[in-house]
Amino acid sequence: MKKRKLGNSELWVTELGLGCMSIGTEEKAARAIIETALDEGINYFDTADLYDFGKNEKVVGAALKEVREQVILATKVGNRWKHDQTGWSWDPSKSHIMEAVKQSLKRLGTDYIDLYQLHGGTIEDRIDETIEAFEELKSAGYIRYYGISSIRPNVIREYVKKSDIVSVMMQYSILDRRPEEESLPLLNEHGISVVTRGPLAKGLLSDKMLDKVSQKGYQDYSQEELLEVLPALKDKLASDRSFTEVALQYNLAHPTVSSVVTGASSPEQIRSNARAIKSQPLTQEELDLIKKISKANAYQEHR
Repeated sequence: MKKRKLGNSELWVTELGLGCMSIGTEEKAARAIIETALDEGINYFDTADLYDFGKNEKVVGAALKEVREQVILATKVGNRWKHDQTGWSWDPSKSHIMEAVKQSLKRLGTDYIDLYQLHGGTIEDRIDETIEAFEELKSAGYIRYYGISSIRPNVIREYVKKSDIVSVMMQYSILDRRPEEESLPLLNEHGISVVTRGPLAKGLLSDKMLDKVSQKGYQDYSQEELLEVLPALKDKLASDRSFTEVALQYNLAHPTVSSVVTGASSPEQIRSNARAIKSQPLTQEELDLIKKISKANAYQEHR
């Protein structure tokens, strides 16, 4: 599987990454998914201290222990579980980050984290303090690089201006083209990579697309619009290939995107997504057609 450089770092990540949130906590089943990912050539694994009260990090760390030096391990910080585990609160403070990283390292069973990401962020945060924490962890060797996971334009702009982030994880798909207007150009200009999530739009951009359409619609698409747009996309673009291929290749077509992170609850999902990533890139004509049929939506909040 092809690799792309992550921003100005020395990390080369595979074009498909595994989002580990959906692998579950049953160790044997989760290990089967991760081992399938490794067999398909995937080297980028993304987890978070929030997932399954930290159990996800333990499962991922144990499954990758034997190949630790060959993989890129990413996790996230910023959410603090309540003691009764009924919910969590946002805490991007330096003191929390410096303590949370120790717990993540212990659960992952590793001495270092390749990519440590802020799991959210608001413009009201003490951003300078958060950056200071990441820089100290980097200097101490606990993390190699850091990034953020955010779709908020005002937060992204602040980190681009003030920090040495190498990546931004954000939602991006044919049905959510909001990053195209400002985030992708800004990050491309500054040599910062994008790691995308949600490329299949909750299954709407798969071959089961019409089964996934609900009355709620998706983003700023109504149910009626989805029932019109999705068949049109499939008819024009997926007559001789799966729509999963079209959806994942759409993300990869943007030069700022280094890796497309998808979840998987079974080995077969991993294999299917790997086939899609290894398939033929979209032509410029196909990209233009997608943009003509879908919406060029934009961020309205967090300006």
